[in-house]
Amino acid sequence: MESVLSKYENQITIFADYLEEFPDTDELVWILGKQHLLKTEKSKLLSDISARLWFTYRRKFSPIGGTGPSSDAGWGCMLRCGQMMLAQALICRHLGRDWNWEKQKEQPKEYQRILQCFLDRKDCCYSIHQMAQMGVGEGKSIGEWFGPNTVAQVLKKLALFDEWNSLAVYVSMDNTVVIEDIKKMCCVLPLRADTVGESPADTLNASNQSKGTPAGRPTWKPLLLIVPLRLGINQINPVYVDAFKECFKMPQSLGALGGKPNNAYYFIGFLGNELIFLDPHTTQTFVDTEENGTVDDQTFHCLQSPQRMNILNLDPSVALGFFCKEEKDFDSWCSLVQKEILRENLRMFELVQKHPSHWPPFVPPAKPEVTTTGAEFIDSTEQLEEFDLEEDFEILSV
Repeated sequence: MESVLSKYENQITIFADYLEEFPDTDELVWILGKQHLLKTEKSKLLSDISARLWFTYRRKFSPIGGTGPSSDAGWGCMLRCGQMMLAQALICRHLGRDWNWEKQKEQPKEYQRILQCFLDRKDCCYSIHQMAQMGVGEGKSIGEWFGPNTVAQVLKKLALFDEWNSLAVYVSMDNTVVIEDIKKMCCVLPLRADTVGESPADTLNASNQSKGTPAGRPTWKPLLLIVPLRLGINQINPVYVDAFKECFKMPQSLGALGGKPNNAYYFIGFLGNELIFLDPHTTQTFVDTEENGTVDDQTFHCLQSPQRMNILNLDPSVALGFFCKEEKDFDSWCSLVQKEILRENLRMFELVQKHPSHWPPFVPPAKPEVTTTGAEFIDSTEQLEEFDLEEDFEILSV
């Protein structure tokens, strides 16, 4: 244990209710929609977990905002968890859920490009710099701890500036997912090639148009769906445990953001009543792009045995994540929710077809009309006024 701790220059947070070694059991382990039989597939399981991008505290990056902190140790854990959830969505979008990572093996160019989206530099679209400064528009000072809902709102806004990944990010309100609103946001007409200076093939690829789709027909914009919830008052209500675990079985699963007060973790699966998570509470030195344009990714994958905690020790404030690359993935997710989540008497969240009449009209989020890049746009927090503050999610009935 001492040798493991000595690898890192700062603290690793350890709690007594975190369980380290996997037990010898015939039970299934679920990781982001995939199942592993622990007794016979342990190496495959560990390989699947280590393939997830692991974002931790970093130090010695350029000061946020020019004069702010140069490390996020002690306050950036939920931002790092949000980065991990989003990175998993981008992996699924470009490489597929079955893609696997191997140490010191050459990776696809898409993988390197995904990784560069999260480097700790102000010109990277999902850097700690961008997330912290966009959080100012959500009422969070730079260096202040975020909750799951705040991170979800920040990711939704930053995604508007990310043209390469071209994600539609939907964050549910009032524990309710509205099918009509998501379809309105994700079904878009493809851009005409002659209007953007691209070949037709490039245009179809950029809009994720399926083969054989007639020109002019709406195409599906890949969906990152985040559902912020509060599953109790001071602790998680046991009535939600089974439904919460079912979410990790769904092929569209991106896991969950949550943890304990002021200690965030990225939950990626479960074994029995124990949640499996990646822990961002390790401080590593800032890593930048190398001269050849690639990133040394050795510190972006967790090669230790994953940590676990009893699900009843989870703070009730969480955010579930799902990724639907195509419309059929979303339709399948809706069917699974109807079957596994909405059957409960006390539902974890609601799924409705139509936009509630008492809600304000739904307007798909759009990139603000500015003449600068996203990075420059939010380099000044005074320019965040174009973004409306979001209301916090409501507490579920218990």
